Amino acid sequence: MMPEQRLAARDREMVPTTLIRALGVLVVCALFIVTYARLTDRPLEAMPVMEGEAGILRERTIFLDADGSTGAARVLDTNGTVIAQLDPSQGGFVAGVHRALKFERERRGADMSQPVRLIEFETGQLSLRDDVTGWRAELIGFGAKNAAAFAALLN
Repeated sequence: MMPEQRLAARDREMVPTTLIRALGVLVVCALFIVTYARLTDRPLEAMPVMEGEAGILRERTIFLDADGSTGAARVLDTNGTVIAQLDPSQGGFVAGVHRALKFERERRGADMSQPVRLIEFETGQLSLRDDVTGWRAELIGFGAKNAAAFAALLN
């Protein structure tokens, strides 16, 4: 047998036909499940609970302001009183959330001067909600340390 023939025979055996068929069945099953979910309007079960589904333990309306170049951030309450003045080493996550909020509001043509709601639910979940755009951030998804930065603002 010539070397080219041996290589061709080996290449045919590298990915078994059974594996290719099994992957095809997996793709078809996934498409079927997604199509079924969309056609029957199944709820998004992986989404965290909304306000009406879980009791609110604490809530505070706040304004976020951040310096995009340094990472410093400032958080104010509805009276304009400074709740937290965070330097770049402390305010990185808050500044990042401010950038995401600013992007969402600019995308929808909304005013940045409106406040957001910081909510702690009875389940312990901490969430930031923008009533202007419908944007929301479930803060535990960014890690306990980052969620704690916002939890401190509730006190």
